[in-house]
Amino acid sequence: MTQYDVAIIGSGPGGYVAAIRCAQLGMKTAIIEKYSTLGGTCLNVGCIPSKALLDSSHHYEDAVKHFETHGIEIPGEIKVNLEKMISRKQAVVDQTCDGVKFLMDKNKITVFEGLGSFKDATHINIDKTDGETETIEAKNVIIATGSKPSTLPFIKLDKKRVITSTEALKLKEIPKHMIIIGGGVIGLELGQVYKRLGAEVTVVEFMDRIIPGMDAGLSKELTKVLKKQKVKFLLSHKVKSVETNGNEVIIKADDKKGAEVELKGDYCLVAVGRRPYTDGLNLEAAGVKMEKNGTVAVNDHLQTNVSNIYAIGDVVRGAMLAHKAEEEGSMVAEILAGQKPHIDYNLIPGVVYTWPEVAAVGKTEEQLKEAGVDYKIGQFPMRALGRSRASMDLDGFVKILADKETDEVLGVHMIGARAADLIAEAVTAMEFRASAEDIARMSHAHPTYAEAVKEAALAATEDRALHI
Repeated sequence: MTQYDVAIIGSGPGGYVAAIRCAQLGMKTAIIEKYSTLGGTCLNVGCIPSKALLDSSHHYEDAVKHFETHGIEIPGEIKVNLEKMISRKQAVVDQTCDGVKFLMDKNKITVFEGLGSFKDATHINIDKTDGETETIEAKNVIIATGSKPSTLPFIKLDKKRVITSTEALKLKEIPKHMIIIGGGVIGLELGQVYKRLGAEVTVVEFMDRIIPGMDAGLSKELTKVLKKQKVKFLLSHKVKSVETNGNEVIIKADDKKGAEVELKGDYCLVAVGRRPYTDGLNLEAAGVKMEKNGTVAVNDHLQTNVSNIYAIGDVVRGAMLAHKAEEEGSMVAEILAGQKPHIDYNLIPGVVYTWPEVAAVGKTEEQLKEAGVDYKIGQFPMRALGRSRASMDLDGFVKILADKETDEVLGVHMIGARAADLIAEAVTAMEFRASAEDIARMSHAHPTYAEAVKEAALAATEDRALHI
């Protein structure tokens, strides 16, 4: 029986990063993945493929709506080749997954393909696709099995007309009317993809606003922008039935007054969140405890109640984000090596990759009000930037929340072009506990979108933004 210092179950961003870091720190490392490709949900059916389709559909929309304004004339009709678009997406996925395999080989990490399950706390059975079972021994184990799409109890996912994000990434046709249940990140991103390609899109959301976990200002602005793009919203609507009749999907929901609303479309995307995935792990054999919400119970060091078993990523508490899982994977590896790393979960940024992009880090206004914190606001519109006018990306703003007495930045919320990249500046500043004035006094290149961050900081510092 082969013995390892550490075995990781799951090869998503948390798992493969944990494996690399463990190997870098001198541990004999194994990683177990039940699918034929590495990378988990993020690389195969999540972050990477969705961004590939978002970029492709963005190019198409630019060609149809904006090229002529830029002086670019294309003779003939501009058409979508969905099959080729999906094929390019898959090529990006394949290249990325191959890159992870390369990193495993480079770091001399043993890769097992098969379903990993606990025999006991230090032995893992690997059920391989050829029907054979191999058992390995590991001094330490990291559970990194991720999550799966959630649904509602009364919805039957046929994966043809009533689909999850996985199926939405490989449709054979552009929907005529895609009805999306859920106004969160996944639903809005995929909804924008198919809206750009010509589908009618209706979003049905139980809460009174979309992206309800983010700052209300971002929700309001994104709703306004998407409505301009002809996306329809039914907010404060409770879906109560989803039925199929041939190629038609019929959704019934009650509005906030209790009146029934009926919608008909050819596809229904169920995007009501994700659930931790621990199926088949046989955690009972190892004695690992679970929380009531289905997550693996861990302490502040991501250690389970069994001292040599850890868990990271979507399978534990906190936001289900690839970069959060990566940080946790590195942290556990360094703990096993005797180091003392830490993660500030308040500084894990969240991003919505619509266009304009939405990004945030730190506290929202709602959270600061609830906590009774006295704060001030600096906000700057993207349309006031020369760079925004040059690129025709005028929507959005940057908002900085700072402590009214100390000026320390408590939260940064932005919507606009390249917000997903700009948020890193805010994370860096807040990691070093910068004040709004610190950011305001930093030189930002002109013309750039990042100038909006400086101007928002100036607005928070004695209300002295320069360009509004």
